[in-house]
Amino acid sequence: MARRHYSKQSPGKKLIAKLKSSPFMPVFFVFTIIGALYVFTRMKGIEQDYKYNDLAKRIDVQKIQNKELKAKKARELSVKNLKAYAKKYNLQEPDEKHIIVVPKK
Repeated sequence: MARRHYSKQSPGKKLIAKLKSSPFMPVFFVFTIIGALYVFTRMKGIEQDYKYNDLAKRIDVQKIQNKELKAKKARELSVKNLKAYAKKYNLQEPDEKHIIVVPKK
């Protein structure tokens, strides 16, 4: 019975030798580039999602502030407050002498 000849190369060296072989090298590079592009596009998508969520939060905060300002404006322009301002600054409603009508040309 003949003995088999086992190579003394480690499995890692065999893999490197296989990768360096000419027919396999282009396939390896193509899959490597496709994998890198896939990871890059996923990272960009996640980054854009973070930016979108940040902008959405800022928009919500601005909407709340806008509602608060509208409520404050409504309180300041209430009839009760306007009468109080008129009394405080001695204002009165204009009569016919004070109203000036400018005709359109």
